[in-house]
Amino acid sequence: MKKDAVDTLTPLGVMVLALLREGDMHPYEMVRLLRARHDDRLLAVTNGTLYHTVARLQKAGLLEEVGVDREGNRPERTTYTLTAAGREAVVAWVRRALPRIDRDTDARIALAEAHNLERDEVIPLLRERRHALAESHVLHRDGFSTAVAKGVPPQVLVEIERQEAMLDAELRWLDSLLSRLESDAIPWGPSAFSNSERYRAQRKAARQ
Repeated sequence: MKKDAVDTLTPLGVMVLALLREGDMHPYEMVRLLRARHDDRLLAVTNGTLYHTVARLQKAGLLEEVGVDREGNRPERTTYTLTAAGREAVVAWVRRALPRIDRDTDARIALAEAHNLERDEVIPLLRERRHALAESHVLHRDGFSTAVAKGVPPQVLVEIERQEAMLDAELRWLDSLLSRLESDAIPWGPSAFSNSERYRAQRKAARQ
């Protein structure tokens, strides 16, 4: 896999590749699955942007066509599969994005797709993330306290106050997640999902 393949991946591109790790799909199924799982809360998903993303991923050699189907009067649907480079691109992108806290959308996508990494790999990455969050939390907390002590009007500090509270909440949540991961309290990893009846029904509905 070329290094620039990961460098140029967009968050939507990562989500598309992650879907294909579950099995071959056509773009229409991808859109419907993203919406059914409410992944469109993370970023805007339209038919146009997804089809454009698929075309870019194919050009980059991260996915390839495996067939074209037509049912009744429906338009032809091209089914895609991951290449070996595409499979590795997902985990490489998540590895890179998961510890970072400077890009909110990337961080949310990385957390949403972190299950594509094995437990023993995701824990140290989340600990890196926690360290960065803790440093930022101290910076905001101390900055807020210093500003108040200097008599800065509270109405101009509300954003700093909010960010300190958000960082504190995320740290507490992340500590809980790490505790559960380290104690094996929750299933984890790309092979941890059972082929449940609900999952099969969801995939079937998305194909129609």
